[in-house]
Amino acid sequence: SHDTVLCFSSRGKAYWLKVYQIPQAGAGSRGRPIINLLPLEEGERINAVLPVKTFEEDKYVFLVTKHGTVKKTPLAAFARPRTSGIIAVELRDDDRLIGAGITNGQQDIMLFASSGKAIRFAEGDVRPMGRNAAGVRGLKLAGASDEVIALSIIGDGPIMTATENGYGKLTPIGEHPVQGRGGQGVICIQTSERNGRLVGALQVSPEDELMLITSAGTLVRTPIGDISTMGRNTQGVRLIRLDENDRLVGISRVEAGPDDDDSA
Repeated sequence: SHDTVLCFSSRGKAYWLKVYQIPQAGAGSRGRPIINLLPLEEGERINAVLPVKTFEEDKYVFLVTKHGTVKKTPLAAFARPRTSGIIAVELRDDDRLIGAGITNGQQDIMLFASSGKAIRFAEGDVRPMGRNAAGVRGLKLAGASDEVIALSIIGDGPIMTATENGYGKLTPIGEHPVQGRGGQGVICIQTSERNGRLVGALQVSPEDELMLITSAGTLVRTPIGDISTMGRNTQGVRLIRLDENDRLVGISRVEAGPDDDDSA
């Protein structure tokens, strides 16, 4: 309860919360407005949260924006909380921050675009920068309507992808080759009229469960083991049946624990 939660906003700012400051509530509760916990500006929203126990010198915060810009900053640069928050990345034009992760400086990074493409590159391709830097290109987008929707710090396990019309699949991580930073990447799932745009992507373990989140506020939890494994250049299978005006807006990994059961 005394860990720090680093909260990164769409406008590229970082805020701090202690875990004990966050209200605990049941799954059916609406929760407390984030504006009551953090001094957010109008239109600003929290797009990434990172739990931090200690601000280690050899760790980094890796950031990505919707236009495909990436940036790596030492975790220690975020060790001193400020009530009003601090700049984590300098954003250009109408760009916004969409994801953040903590790395050890030697990992692989994957960026996923709404067009269904993804790129995997070595973290070493991005040099450490200060908080006020704007970053460098991580993924070259396909067009004006394309945008980065997810960041994944690569470890072991397959890649889970899901589209707005409720379709998705697992793909072995070995099917995603390591490339140089800044390219167009490769297809990770076929987007089509049936599938819609890619809205969620993350790395999972076969023992985990997947939480599906819809625009109507519905949460559906399903075992990763029940999801089909397919190649990169495929459309996937139905994950959830949606009403006419409902859309899948995101997915989240529920990590399996040693004592995980229905009462947990």
